Amino acid sequence: MSQEIILNADTRERTGTNKARVIRNIDGMVPAIIYGNEKDSLNIKLRLNELTKASQNELFYTQVLVIKTENGDEKVVLKELQRDPAKGKFLHADFLRVSSKTKLKVMIPFIFLNEDECEGVKLEGGVITKAIREIEILCSAGNIPESIEVDVTSLMIGDAIRLTDLNLPDGSEIPGLTEETDQLVVSVNAPRAEVEEEPEIEEGDALEADGDSASDDSADEGSSEEQENSEETSE
Repeated sequence: MSQEIILNADTRERTGTNKARVIRNIDGMVPAIIYGNEKDSLNIKLRLNELTKASQNELFYTQVLVIKTENGDEKVVLKELQRDPAKGKFLHADFLRVSSKTKLKVMIPFIFLNEDECEGVKLEGGVITKAIREIEILCSAGNIPESIEVDVTSLMIGDAIRLTDLNLPDGSEIPGLTEETDQLVVSVNAPRAEVEEEPEIEEGDALEADGDSASDDSADEGSSEEQENSEETSE
């Protein structure tokens, strides 16, 4: 089960840029709004410390949240969290009301299982390649998975797992998934060929090579001297 994230909120009647600035700078809170599910919008303000702590949890952006208000609890999902681009300060938050039957599109990360036990790696020296690490799914608000598990134990070199091979939670689907849009998730590939090392030169070969080089240099010097003597004779 996903851990439940709870925020406490006070209702607010004041709206507008100046009023929001007062809420942030004077009250030390963050203005927000709850809307949707065929109910009136509710203007609220959140405690800065609670919002800061919640925002550090990855589930805050994908799971159903509970906001406690004076009029009762609201089950919501985060739609937008505005920050000051320069200071990173929270400016405003938008939340959408949901019920257990509400369908949502959410990004869910993959958890790759048994990488150390992958047969293609252990037996064939292959390399695991992860093509994508998350996917957008359509699911009910009451059954949002924290992650999707991908077991790579039985993969050999050349084997792969694609989106159509995944075991999604009940009631979940990948929107628009067809054979044409099917994507690679993970595969096991042969390791890259090692770069051939330059042959080592034995000590004897090195001396012989140096000797040849010295002989060539001497020959060049002799040719130069003969040419100079010839030029002097001509003069």
